[in-house]
Amino acid sequence: MTRYRMIVALALIYMIFAILLNSVGTVILQSIYSFGVGKPQASLLELFKDLPIAITSFLVASFLPLLGYRRAMMLALAIVGSACVLMPLYPGFHTTELLFTCIGISFALAKVGVYSSIGLLTRDKAEHGRMTNTIEGLFMVGVLVGGWIFSAFINHAAPADLVWLNVYWLLAALCAAIIVLLATAQLDESAAHTDQTNTIQGSLLEMMSLFVRPLVYVFLISAFLYVLIEQSFGTWLPTFNNEVLKLPNAMSIQLASILAGMTAIGRLGAGQVLRRMHWYVLLNVCVIGMALLVVLTLPLAENVVARPDVGWFNAPIAAYLIPLIGLLMAPIYPVINSVALSSLPKPAHAAMTGLIVIFSALGGTLGSRITAIVFSRFNGIDAFYFSLIPMSLVLIALFFFKRETDRTERAVALSLAAK
Repeated sequence: MTRYRMIVALALIYMIFAILLNSVGTVILQSIYSFGVGKPQASLLELFKDLPIAITSFLVASFLPLLGYRRAMMLALAIVGSACVLMPLYPGFHTTELLFTCIGISFALAKVGVYSSIGLLTRDKAEHGRMTNTIEGLFMVGVLVGGWIFSAFINHAAPADLVWLNVYWLLAALCAAIIVLLATAQLDESAAHTDQTNTIQGSLLEMMSLFVRPLVYVFLISAFLYVLIEQSFGTWLPTFNNEVLKLPNAMSIQLASILAGMTAIGRLGAGQVLRRMHWYVLLNVCVIGMALLVVLTLPLAENVVARPDVGWFNAPIAAYLIPLIGLLMAPIYPVINSVALSSLPKPAHAAMTGLIVIFSALGGTLGSRITAIVFSRFNGIDAFYFSLIPMSLVLIALFFFKRETDRTERAVALSLAAK
């Protein structure tokens, strides 16, 4: 029972951070109304969130085995829960900046703790892959649920009303409940420790040693390319719906949420598919399917004419087909993360997860930037066609990733046979 309690805690941690991380758009909008800040100043909340994630991952990931994964996750929840309490008590934009700084720091701690704990709770690669997909799928469920939770606390008749800040009491209470769940669960972390990782110097050497492994390089390239594709669609789909498909603003945003829903379904379903299909075959099918969907769907988005009576039942068919990319895109990130981590010794999982977070942030930022440039200089259709280039590169990266994981497995098998 304590193992399942720990698994539930990991899933809930990921869901609460999904709600908090993806609330940034809503909070930017509400800050403009409630605190009277301009759009440029409000947009800095993205920086307050993303920069602490990268810095914290780089500085502390390799040291987390010393603190303990369970304690690190409890600390993350305590930090972000306390910041949530400050929001309704001291309403203001500076408090909001502090909140997102705390969210960034806490998410870095939590993600390293969650991913490293998966390796301690699973027995083999297949089980590791299924659990990673499930937890990442629940993250996307949290993204979907978060929008509705924040919306329920907003006074739509008076958007500037500070009543929306009461949502943070609920979020703080959820953080406290998960801390209690973690406190009553047990996690055997002995496998995450070696004589080397029991010191700060040894932990730092553990992270540096990852850079001599070809497997790590190929994996980081694969993860970087995937996140580049994901953020291209995730960030710019509402704008595509509005400018290319000529849909109203509200409807453009609502239809774009289908992408998150498809991603959640894809990740939850992939956990079951992996029981019957090798991960390399599955990911190749997904990438090729994404490319075909782009090639077949984007021509349907050309020459769309604006209609004043457009609604859910007469919107362009492309508005419903493009988000299906999320279904195919969904398994790639959690599967490559799982394969990479389960190919490494458990004491190296924390340091490796830190590198995952850093390169994911870089890929997301670059992907959104490239799409924005193509979008502004050409058009939305060309911007989405551009995604075919990183998709092709992902196929190449997956080939080398598979080759390196096979080599690692053979080396481990020979090592065990020699003993």
